[in-house]
Amino acid sequence: MASSSSKFVVVLLLNFSVYFLSVFQVQSFNLQSNAIVLPVIKDSSTSQYVTQIQHGSPIKFVVDLGGPLIWLDCGSGHVSSSGGRLIRLPSQSIQCSKAVHDRGSNTCDVFPENGVTGVVARGDLVEDTVAVGSVDVDRFLFACAPSFLLQGLASGAKGMLGLGRTRLSLPSQLAASVGHHRKFFVCLSPTNGIVSTHNTHGSIFGPEISKSLIYTPLVDNKNSDYIINIKSIKINSNPVSVNAPLTAKLSTVDPYTTMESSIYETFVKAFTKAAESRNMVRVTPVTPFGVCFGSDQSSDESVSAVPVIDLVLQSEMVKWRITGRNSVGESERRSGVFGLHGRRVGSG
Repeated sequence: MASSSSKFVVVLLLNFSVYFLSVFQVQSFNLQSNAIVLPVIKDSSTSQYVTQIQHGSPIKFVVDLGGPLIWLDCGSGHVSSSGGRLIRLPSQSIQCSKAVHDRGSNTCDVFPENGVTGVVARGDLVEDTVAVGSVDVDRFLFACAPSFLLQGLASGAKGMLGLGRTRLSLPSQLAASVGHHRKFFVCLSPTNGIVSTHNTHGSIFGPEISKSLIYTPLVDNKNSDYIINIKSIKINSNPVSVNAPLTAKLSTVDPYTTMESSIYETFVKAFTKAAESRNMVRVTPVTPFGVCFGSDQSSDESVSAVPVIDLVLQSEMVKWRITGRNSVGESERRSGVFGLHGRRVGSG
């Protein structure tokens, strides 16, 4: 596997092997009656996706697709669902064995991470009753984290809801507690979405939507992230000269596609060439975009001219197609300027 990697913000369905969704209206899903559904709202200030669960009262969490656990700020007088103090679990408990923890401590000390800022803190693993959607979940495990870990999260959020590939993530705990399969999906739009699990075999969507899905396997890895292979990248059907194959990490906390620096430069060059062939003119970048194009056309006409990006997955027949407003956004600071939803990171 190549060392180069890129990270993509996604609209996806997960079964601990990934299904990709086209952009459907959230209301169009014909969900099973036994599904647990968490409504999601996109915070306009941070572009983070926020949902809530009940722990005595409604608590807002930022959705972290690859997060290993659920963590909550317990330093602001937060109490248990019964109104008493939260009880820290001992390090020798069965519950603690499910977590990456400090084995030298008497209590189950874990290490919650702010997936937005990358800051890690020491916290306590606790157990209590919560309500997820319409379902009460007893002996639900989450980490109590210090208040400073909230920095960088959407206003009003008190923690992060991890959906990652661990025994302490929300999907795993629902599977163990209420008998749901280790199957969940996330549908995110520019304004809202849902996170849902269910206990029905087969597709949650029914035959019509299921036939339109694209399937690709996840890469085995030792952490909680969801990672896929990308064989190549094409722009308007023309291959981009990058050192493929690549690996891509799926994320809900980064609002923009993030690429290793050399891949980003090659991609931008190819994208610009394709855009200019469609009469899009590159202009001075406007924050937060690194690459911008100007247009005298209407917004809809400009978006229709945006080059098509294809991420080729396990074969030429399986592609993740990114078009129009999924790859560019209109600047709020300058009318008629469209920015590419991408940025460089590191040197690989």
